[in-house]
Amino acid sequence: MLVGTGVVLIALASALGAIIFFRGYGYAVDIWWNSVLLEWVSPFMLAFSRAMNWLGGGWFGVFAVPVIGATLLLVARRPWSAAFFVTAEVVSAGTVQILKHLFGRARPEDILVISDYGSFPSGHVANAATIAATAVVLFPRLWVVLVGTAWVLLMALSRTYLHAHWLSDTLGGALVGVGVVLIIAAVYAGPLNRERARDPARTRG
Repeated sequence: MLVGTGVVLIALASALGAIIFFRGYGYAVDIWWNSVLLEWVSPFMLAFSRAMNWLGGGWFGVFAVPVIGATLLLVARRPWSAAFFVTAEVVSAGTVQILKHLFGRARPEDILVISDYGSFPSGHVANAATIAATAVVLFPRLWVVLVGTAWVLLMALSRTYLHAHWLSDTLGGALVGVGVVLIIAAVYAGPLNRERARDPARTRG
């Protein structure tokens, strides 16, 4: 079930990228949303978006976040959870890069930050979705779902506010992030279940 759902989500992201590639231009909603944000001048949003740019990518988002997350899980004596988190992060980042180079979509011309090659899918949003989905798998609580969802949406907003991505890029990133986590969760299902079983208090919350 997890693998099937994960494959479907990644397939949907790939299909979206392929449609964009063969159309040769973006969707009307992409152009509309970009024009809306061009008129939204806010020093707070600019500072917030730049902060999210740093948190979700670069050396901090790509290297520090997995290390910090894995370390915290190891301290909590959850080695399989740590391995699951790191694996999901690596596979998600790798999948994003494959799709970026496969489709080679151009970023919006009015981009406000320096970014790597390829606009589709958004690596920042994929990373945010990977973290959020991993947290939900490891700590299945309503508040974790709500916080994780807010994190992904705010990351998507910040990426489009900076004109680093089109709106559809952020959707593709979210699909990739969640899809990868579901597949990796299935791979680690046995060890993760045994790890939870050793401490029933964690499952009761």
